[in-house]
Amino acid sequence: MLFRKKIHFSENDFESVIKACIDGNSQAQQILFRQYFSYAKSVSLRYSSSREEAEEVLNEGFLKVFQNLSRYDPNQPFKPWLRTIMVNTAISYFRKHGKHHRDTITLEDAPYPRFDDQILEQITADEILELIQMLRPVYRTVFMMYAIDGYNHREIADSLSINEATVRSHYVRARARLQHLIKQYYPDLFPSDLGIQSFKRNEN
Repeated sequence: MLFRKKIHFSENDFESVIKACIDGNSQAQQILFRQYFSYAKSVSLRYSSSREEAEEVLNEGFLKVFQNLSRYDPNQPFKPWLRTIMVNTAISYFRKHGKHHRDTITLEDAPYPRFDDQILEQITADEILELIQMLRPVYRTVFMMYAIDGYNHREIADSLSINEATVRSHYVRARARLQHLIKQYYPDLFPSDLGIQSFKRNEN
């Protein structure tokens, strides 16, 4: 067949955009990319050591999005589906390249200072992200999957091909190192009489 039937879509009709993307319409793909670029980039940045690495994850992730759009259920929210692909792409990147990364700074395995939520509120999201990017790749990946994206320990263990005990250990160390980094880079936020509180998600 020399000519394919042209798929008509409206930028304001998400379902029609998806159908056009599946049909290979480049204009529809550009619209979808623009609409979800910022969200997808925020996910890739959380799992990456640098913006350059995040760009690689982002580009590969969107490629997988377009390749698998036919599997997307339009009756379900799109963002969680997109996030899952981006996270899985970041995990694949980590498993391929993670062993070549090292900590940005050296930290001792010693007791770390703790902080409360009020301290976090005094640090911008970008500043927190910069500190998270200093974590060892495996610590950062486990921390983001558990604390931010809501995966449980079993799901993380299966994704990274490690056992649950190791996941728990990595998460505790990631949280402790992040606390140490905040203390190191923002010492003025830690008054001497600060109450001891823990920055962690409910692990029940």
